[in-house]
Amino acid sequence: MDLTFLSVKRVPTLFWSSKTPLTLRPPLVTLTMLVLGLFLFGLGEALLVAAGVGVSPWTVFAQGVTHQTSWSLGWATFVISVAVLLLWIPLKRIPGLGTVLNTIIVALVLQYALPYLPHPDNTLVSFLQAAAGVLITGAGGAIYLIANLGPGPRDGLMTGLQELTSLPIAQVRAALEISVVAMGWMLGGSVGIGTLMFAFGIGPSLALGLHAAGKYFPTQIPPQT
Repeated sequence: MDLTFLSVKRVPTLFWSSKTPLTLRPPLVTLTMLVLGLFLFGLGEALLVAAGVGVSPWTVFAQGVTHQTSWSLGWATFVISVAVLLLWIPLKRIPGLGTVLNTIIVALVLQYALPYLPHPDNTLVSFLQAAAGVLITGAGGAIYLIANLGPGPRDGLMTGLQELTSLPIAQVRAALEISVVAMGWMLGGSVGIGTLMFAFGIGPSLALGLHAAGKYFPTQIPPQT
């Protein structure tokens, strides 16, 4: 099996990549691919939740915060996102349109897709659904990162740390997810097999998505408007 995708260290520039992450008027193809990527990202997270075998590490962390503060899960998630954005400052990351849309679209997909997704009773099917969720989340993350309209708070932290350390993306993402789930568990968040699948699998899944996109899609950039 070819595992060269695990050595990916950068986000490729492809036909839907914006020339600048700070534009408020991106080309239609860029905006479309951004929304598609965020939709897939949210769908992957929703599949993991519906599988019922453990949520993603950042949701475990948010659950832990709710146990310590009595905040709602949504408010805890928002506060964590703001805190993560503050960590962008020393890493010299700048939020863009994609950063804002990330918080909106992913939340909407989670809210409205969950009732329509299967909630399997069979343990094997649950694990397979959780694995599919991790793969889809990684693919969606790759698509919207390539759009270059500003990553989500957590992905911006990941790419900033990758540039700082020069480590492969897969290693940086895995280290972040494992650290977050450990903190969430210590704060009282619930951890399951699906959590571990996400923590160890999202880095390679994202790297696979970036590698596949760079290999199979053209690099031509559309004219900027």
